[in-house]
Amino acid sequence: MPEIHPEIRPEIRIDPFPSPEEFAVLCSAAWGSTQAPDYARILPRSLAHLGAYHEGKLIGFVNIAWDGGSHAFILDTCVHPDLQRQGIATALVTQAVRVARERGAEWLHVDFEPHLQGFYAACGFRPTAAGLIRLV
Repeated sequence: MPEIHPEIRPEIRIDPFPSPEEFAVLCSAAWGSTQAPDYARILPRSLAHLGAYHEGKLIGFVNIAWDGGSHAFILDTCVHPDLQRQGIATALVTQAVRVARERGAEWLHVDFEPHLQGFYAACGFRPTAAGLIRLV
């Protein structure tokens, strides 16, 4: 993966519908996953999704799921590990907030692992109490 110079920012595309091959490359690098989720089935139901592209390659992604009403949810935020800590995830989440607002969401939720608390706080999210049940 090519390095990005700090002054160069990738193109953020709204609803780009990346190919399964593009997702496979990014998910493998970002999550160590051998198989990406079936985004062809997921994304048409989403409020929106955003891709970060550099030199025509998908290098970052965020999905905005929703309940069909006023609540939207940030899911699957990722950036290729070679390109992290350059503001790409922040740009994706910032644009996701804007798009969710423009498309009528009143609330934007995000669940995250403890080590990401500072990142999401810097993006404007505040902590709330929530509940979770693991179903599998």
